[in-house]
Amino acid sequence: MRLFGTGYRPCPYLHDRPSQFDFVDPRLTPTAELYDALLAQGFRRGGEHLYRNACPGCQLCQSIRIPVARFQPRRRHRRCRRDNADVYLRDVGFRYSAEHFVLYSRYVSARHPGGGMDDADADLYWQYLTSEWCPTAFLEMRQTGSDQLLGVAVTDDTGAAFSAVYTFYEPELTHRGLGTLAILLQIEKARRRQRDWLYLGYWIAGCPGMDYKTGFHPHERLSPQGWIAEG
Repeated sequence: MRLFGTGYRPCPYLHDRPSQFDFVDPRLTPTAELYDALLAQGFRRGGEHLYRNACPGCQLCQSIRIPVARFQPRRRHRRCRRDNADVYLRDVGFRYSAEHFVLYSRYVSARHPGGGMDDADADLYWQYLTSEWCPTAFLEMRQTGSDQLLGVAVTDDTGAAFSAVYTFYEPELTHRGLGTLAILLQIEKARRRQRDWLYLGYWIAGCPGMDYKTGFHPHERLSPQGWIAEG
């Protein structure tokens, strides 16, 4: 399997450092088994492409995964579930929804202005989140009674693991902790399907926006020496 490296770009997280990525040969159509093996080696999916960080002189980006069968909710996780007792999860599979796109646009404009996707049109949104070769589902968080759409967790299923691709939700409902709730609901769904892991993407020590990922115990992070179990 060939990898293709990108040129250097400014790091979106550590602005004083350059970033670089390795991409799996785009002519290759990955199987679910290969995707699962690449997740275990620190790769992520973005659209049709699989990539991992290959930044010069820096190994701070580390993949995080949760062993769903052994996950133990902490007090704040139990409180989050209680505070959102009126929210249910609905798997709508792999389909485009204009309602999802409106919520996504509102979310990225409020939470990530100037990040490059806050002016995306519907086609770019779909290309960013999905792939023809990948088993992906859009998991809706809706409020019981009103059926209001509160958030969407875009999740890949390799047959052995879930990978949290992207989650977006109502940006004004910060009191609900919808980002945390999305992870808890994905863990519950992965457990029901008897998947081994939920991959949460990259974590960087000292990056406040990513600290929530290490708050789920137990978890494992992919260090330069291999996977390290914590909690």
